[in-house]
Amino acid sequence: MQFRLLRHVALCFVLLFGVLFGASRVDAASQLAALRVTTTGSGVLVLQPGEVKEVTVSFQNIGTSTWKNDGVGYISVYTYGPKYRKSSFDPGTWLSPTQVKRIREVSVVPSATATIAFQLHAPTTEGTYTETFALASEGIAWVDGGEFSFVINVKKSAAVNPEPVEGVDDKGLSAALAMQSAKAIKLVAGRSAMVTAGFTNTGTKAWNSFGLRTPSVNMATTTSAIEFAHSSWSGSQLAYNDETTIAPGKTAYVTFSITAPKMNGTHTAQFQFAANDIAIDDAFVELPIEVTGGAAEAVFAERIVDTTHFIDEPIIRVGVITVDEETQNEVVITSTESDFDLRDVNGNLLAELTKGSSVTASFDGSRYVYDRGRGAEFSSYALRFVPKVDYAVMKIANFDRRVTRGSANADNTFRGVLEFRYNDTHERAWIIDELPMEYYLRGLAETSNISHMEFQKSLMTAARTYAFYHWTRATKHAKEFYHVDAYFDQVYKGYGQEERTPRVTQAIQETRGKVVTYAGDIAITPYFSRSDGQTRNWSDVWGGDIPWAIAVAVPCDDGKVLWGHGVGMSASGALCMANNGMLWEEIVKYFYTGVAIEQRWE
Repeated sequence: MQFRLLRHVALCFVLLFGVLFGASRVDAASQLAALRVTTTGSGVLVLQPGEVKEVTVSFQNIGTSTWKNDGVGYISVYTYGPKYRKSSFDPGTWLSPTQVKRIREVSVVPSATATIAFQLHAPTTEGTYTETFALASEGIAWVDGGEFSFVINVKKSAAVNPEPVEGVDDKGLSAALAMQSAKAIKLVAGRSAMVTAGFTNTGTKAWNSFGLRTPSVNMATTTSAIEFAHSSWSGSQLAYNDETTIAPGKTAYVTFSITAPKMNGTHTAQFQFAANDIAIDDAFVELPIEVTGGAAEAVFAERIVDTTHFIDEPIIRVGVITVDEETQNEVVITSTESDFDLRDVNGNLLAELTKGSSVTASFDGSRYVYDRGRGAEFSSYALRFVPKVDYAVMKIANFDRRVTRGSANADNTFRGVLEFRYNDTHERAWIIDELPMEYYLRGLAETSNISHMEFQKSLMTAARTYAFYHWTRATKHAKEFYHVDAYFDQVYKGYGQEERTPRVTQAIQETRGKVVTYAGDIAITPYFSRSDGQTRNWSDVWGGDIPWAIAVAVPCDDGKVLWGHGVGMSASGALCMANNGMLWEEIVKYFYTGVAIEQRWE
């Protein structure tokens, strides 16, 4: 609760300047960023009571800073569940009960891979334990993307599964794709990404082993699977688990890594799911991957190019709140605008509720529990609260910022579908708001209602582009099943903010579907509160070359103190320009050099 209060005070302080740092906070973290490549046992271990086992985790350095294993800011692993927890799994070989090990390599430059090897000592009591860890740069910051967990099953020896016999009967084996952490990925050629897929056992046999492999035959519309090969693969196996049994009706999760091919363009990867060492028909992961920064895309005769770029308005998923002690580890969902359905994430109808009625939901560690007034009922799958009227307002009745965060407003109402979902990656449950992009923008608390309309249009276009950029990539929060975080990406307060800022809504409507592009691609558009008379080059702040994010003079900010990272649009400078008669398009193109403004949806 102390953390929440401090966060609230910090956000309120920035609000005094009419615009929050929003996009800035996350982009700054790119200096220290990691992508997990391999984990012993895919993060699931079976240990004898008292057994000591060495495990290995590797991460690709996807930030801009070189990692070291000694000196200022060296990289090591700490316990992280909670932070600096004294772990009983320390066999006495760790650096301390809270600091595990440093990275093995002396130096890891951006794009290279670091390895951490350490021992775990199982307790003598049988049971299932979870230990969470995270990478940290000593004395500087936690490494973005550096969190990982081991699920450790401590039990006495069981009979070893026999080796698979060729021609074994596959009757009773059936699987269905239940989830995929990314529907599409955009990568620079040669870079890697990690994806998680879930497959539900829809057959009658338990799975004693499961994993993903390259298919024996590629479809005509897919790229050969070998083009995506990653160093973590073992021959044709992308990922494999033989330490967990998946009963019928349960879901197995497979995390695997891929490498982007060397040729630009859109490539479709397809991988085969297998259980009990048998490939299951029609159980595939299919993933479109847009590759940039590589060799020129092949040119085909009579190729038709869509120059309009029009798409349906994106449906964005926003991580609104974590369901924790602030709401007594449960949520109460209702609507005063619409009747609504309670469904699971597979679309199955669990209940129909009338306007004004409510459902209490929680997660008990293995199941979702809901009560609609008939006592406890259960679901194996995440819950969705779906209004009968499209994008009607839903309410989290037991969440009130005035009570828990000292805010002026409750801000507990949100348009669209609310989804209650637990994720194993961070071992926490979220309420996710799923709604169209333009409604999402109305709920942003990035500027006041009284600021100049041309400024509002310029800022909301930058905000739309930033959100659309992450919607397009769908990788930033993929492990938690949403696109943007309502606090640390852009500050989103939902329907209450929409009601309080009708002029901002007008600015959004008058720029609907317009985004910033560079050479035809979506441009990431950082913005910040105030410059000191000049913005900064992207390369000076975060490294790398972003040609549209270069320093420009901001005469309106001369003599003032810099607030924020300094890259992209200065909100105070943009407001001054609007007050001096500049149009919003001119403001956008001033701060982002060489860009265009395109209509991507109507």
